[in-house]
Amino acid sequence: MRWQGGRQSSNLEDGRGRGGGGGMAAGGGIGALVLGLLYYALTGDSSGLQQAATPQAEPAPTQTTAQQDSMSQFVSVVLASTEDVWRGLFQQSGETYEEPKLRLFTGRVQSACGGASAAVGPFYCPADKRVYIDLSFYEQLRRDLGAPGDFAQAYVIAHEVGHHVQTLRGISQQVNAASQRVSEEEANQLSVMQELQADCYAGVWGHHSQQQRKWLETGDVEEALGAATAIGDDALQGRQGDVRPETFTHGSSAQRVRWFRQGFESGDDRSCDTFKAERL
Repeated sequence: MRWQGGRQSSNLEDGRGRGGGGGMAAGGGIGALVLGLLYYALTGDSSGLQQAATPQAEPAPTQTTAQQDSMSQFVSVVLASTEDVWRGLFQQSGETYEEPKLRLFTGRVQSACGGASAAVGPFYCPADKRVYIDLSFYEQLRRDLGAPGDFAQAYVIAHEVGHHVQTLRGISQQVNAASQRVSEEEANQLSVMQELQADCYAGVWGHHSQQQRKWLETGDVEEALGAATAIGDDALQGRQGDVRPETFTHGSSAQRVRWFRQGFESGDDRSCDTFKAERL
């Protein structure tokens, strides 16, 4: 992915090593990450994920390495691309796109949705319209979940921005309201539809960003599909040895791949209506 030299977003907030409320306990690694992701997959409750890692004393501001600085620049360029794509798509439908903020953090962070640790992975908080990412997640994604590559990392950002799009369009609010009126299993199914739509929106972004920037290289799309596969509910639950489809809240690996492809190949966000789809 040829991202170097691209426009960087003015909406990146770098809170690494500051104000996080504590770091992860030693030895967190794949255990804390997968348990945190699995908890989120099973419950959809990001606020509860503050339990996934043990807090320590608040860290002092840290010096970043050249590699970390390069990664923050990458995130900023990808975020800027999502701004360009969604601004244009909203304009086409007579809407105004409100850009989200993206906050980098280390270890733990406090959002308007509550506290969370790095074990949750990247997440979006609709209450403050921010995406939150601890960049160590990308190393875990590569090393422990077997999903390397910069376009895999970009897919993660685009998925969270997809949740922002859902919030702007009132979809998230409708899902939340409907979930209060149905059974737990039915609420889980609504959550799956919402997550798969965000995957489709990520694919739509990928389609238009390629048209605008011509930055994808051979193997990049496969990287995104690999990430979608790695974080499917069945893949994550399978690591714990007990796959229970009725508890899925994000969708299976095959479903996540299918809906990312739908968005990427069509480039049409109207094709992402998972709530009316005959087959997920």
